[in-house]
Amino acid sequence: MSAEQFSAMLDEILRKHTALNSAHASPQQKAAFCAGLRLEELALARACAAGNERAWQDFISRYRQKLHGMAMHITRDGAHAAELADSLFADLYGVNARDGVRSSKLVFYAGRGSLEGWLRTVMAQEFINRYRKQKRTVSLEEQTEEGVQFSAAVPEPACTADRRLEAATDEALAELSSEDRFTLASYYLDGRTLAEIARSLGLHESSVSRRLDRLSTGLRKRILAGLRTHGMSHAQAAEALETDVRDIQLNLRSRLTQDSAAKTFPDSKFPAPRAGDGSTD
Repeated sequence: MSAEQFSAMLDEILRKHTALNSAHASPQQKAAFCAGLRLEELALARACAAGNERAWQDFISRYRQKLHGMAMHITRDGAHAAELADSLFADLYGVNARDGVRSSKLVFYAGRGSLEGWLRTVMAQEFINRYRKQKRTVSLEEQTEEGVQFSAAVPEPACTADRRLEAATDEALAELSSEDRFTLASYYLDGRTLAEIARSLGLHESSVSRRLDRLSTGLRKRILAGLRTHGMSHAQAAEALETDVRDIQLNLRSRLTQDSAAKTFPDSKFPAPRAGDGSTD
C-alpha cells in the first residue's frame, strides 16, 4: 500500500467519524484520533479488501484458524462451524462481485478496535442473520395452526423530537466500535439475554453486563455533551433526553447493525442490565 493510498484511507475514516468531521477539529485532534487506530491491522484489512494476494496470505496465516475457532464457539457444532466460517471467509475475500467489482466486508473495518474483535462481531451477526432467515421460512399457515396470534400494525409515531437530539444521538452512536454497537443492538433491539450475547462474543456474562452498563452511561454523557454543542442549555439537554426514542426520526438499528429491520430502543435512558436477565425494565 502506497503512502498516498494509506493517507486516502485515513481521510475516509476521518470523514465518516462525525465528531472529527467538523471545521472545529484541529489537526492535533485528527492526528491523535489516527494514532489511536490499529493502523497495522487496518492496512492489512484494506489491502485484503483491495485484492492484494500477499496481504491475503498474511491474513490467512493469522486468522483462518481463529475464524473456525470463533465459529465453533458460537455454533457448538463442527459441521455448522465449518459452514459459518467458510461463508464468512468468502464474504471477507469478496467472491460476490457487484458490477464486476469484488465486494469485501473488510472494507468496513475502520481500525477502532482489534481486527480479531471485529471479525468475532461480524461472525456473531452473521450467525444471528442466518437464524432469523431460518425462522422466516415458517409459513403463516403453520403458525396459525399452532395458535399464534398476530397483532395489528402500529402506526408510525409523529415526529416530535428536536432535530438536535437526533444529531447528538447519531454522533454518539457513530463513535462506538463495531463490537459495542453489536452488544447494544443485541440487548436493546433484539432482546437477547446476557448469556446469549456472552456466548456470541466469547466473553463471560458478567463482562457483558459491565460493558452494557459502561456503554449506557457513556452514551448518555456523550448525547448530553452533543446537545450542549448544538446550542442547548444543560436544562434543555436534560429535558430532551426524556424524549421517547420512538419519536426520534433515526433508524437506530441501521446505526447499530447492518440489519435492515427497523426497531427502536424500548427505553431512552438505557437502564443498567441485570445479570442473567434480558429485560429492559
